Amino acid sequence: MGHRAPAGLLSASPTALRVIAAEAARVAGELLRERFVAGGEQAVGSKSSSTDPVSEADIAAERAIRELLAVRRPGDAILGEEGGETQVGEGLRWIVDPLDGTVNFLFGIPQWCVSVAVHDDDGGLAGVVFDPLRDELFAAERGGPATLNGSPLAGSDCVELSSALVATGFGYESAVREAQAAVVARVLPLVRDIRRMGSAALDLAWLAAGRYDAYYERGVKTWDVAAGSLLCECAGMAVRPLDPNGAAADGLIAAPAAVIDDLLALVS
Repeated sequence: MGHRAPAGLLSASPTALRVIAAEAARVAGELLRERFVAGGEQAVGSKSSSTDPVSEADIAAERAIRELLAVRRPGDAILGEEGGETQVGEGLRWIVDPLDGTVNFLFGIPQWCVSVAVHDDDGGLAGVVFDPLRDELFAAERGGPATLNGSPLAGSDCVELSSALVATGFGYESAVREAQAAVVARVLPLVRDIRRMGSAALDLAWLAAGRYDAYYERGVKTWDVAAGSLLCECAGMAVRPLDPNGAAADGLIAAPAAVIDDLLALVS
């Protein structure tokens, strides 16, 4: 006999979905933590460029998440960074980044995470970002607070861009990085400082936790920001899309309402 999902977990309530997202993220996170501690992980291919690697750990973590979701939410669609949209259904859509921060992971830098979100036609229903090395589970659901290991979070109350600690990230292609460097050169003199840590999902989770004051990045994909953007919204941050601008791809900006317009003017 095959596995059968418990009846309660077939509920589409945001709370029930958040529980499933957390379970999936923890399953993948423990697998990744063991491989990270063991060391020796190697890239097995690349995606957008030679500096955008994928590892066996990415693939194994996504496989573990897909297997769990197939049991807990049979029939839902799943979009994963490594496997694409391989299961399309008429229900909800799960958006999975099994390892956000692969370069950090491969270099032994402890700044990476698992991101799992679920959307309906109106956007994010629930999402989690899990940092296995710090055992920090950031979670949110529509209509509820953002939480860290169950405790409510509130984002930054920064009101002056000059005092803002701003997180960002860069693309993998040389020409894209050149354009992004020009934007950083505009932003850096006008803010407290810039941080580039290497995981968009974790950047957004840390913004929701008040560890940053603002975040912007172009070239991010749906799986990079699906959970993190919901976390930020539930933590009281303003979250807006960045429209394409010439060679610059679209992206995301998140910050307190008092400073988002000033930051947007700098990065648009």
